[in-house]
Amino acid sequence: MASVFSKIISKEIPCFKIAENQDFIAFLDINPNSLGHTLCVPKIEVDNFLDLEKKSYDKLMSFSRNVALAIKQVVPCKRIGMSLIGLEVPHVHVHLIPISNMEDMQFIKKIKLNHNKFDSLAKEINSVYTLSNSI
Repeated sequence: MASVFSKIISKEIPCFKIAENQDFIAFLDINPNSLGHTLCVPKIEVDNFLDLEKKSYDKLMSFSRNVALAIKQVVPCKRIGMSLIGLEVPHVHVHLIPISNMEDMQFIKKIKLNHNKFDSLAKEINSVYTLSNSI
């Protein structure tokens, strides 16, 4: 059965897309720890990041870094935290979370955003990402 992320990739389920290329997609987490919490997902459905080919893993990290740089320009924070947990959805994904303290990475405290805020934030980060990666 296709994961929820595969359904997002195939456009069966909508998302607030940040970035996309032939191998990966990045979109806002709909249950975010903080403003700008983003997921970077390979388009191939692999459950565990250790099962990715090394080349795919390296490309995922590079893609995630570029997305994180765009988030950092838009969302005020001290750092962008990164997490590869992989228990909640059986499809490799990198969490990029704007953080100001260690508690922001705990997946306990969540924030609520309305559709308009998700949409405008995704567009703003996408604009920075597109500009930064077109040079």
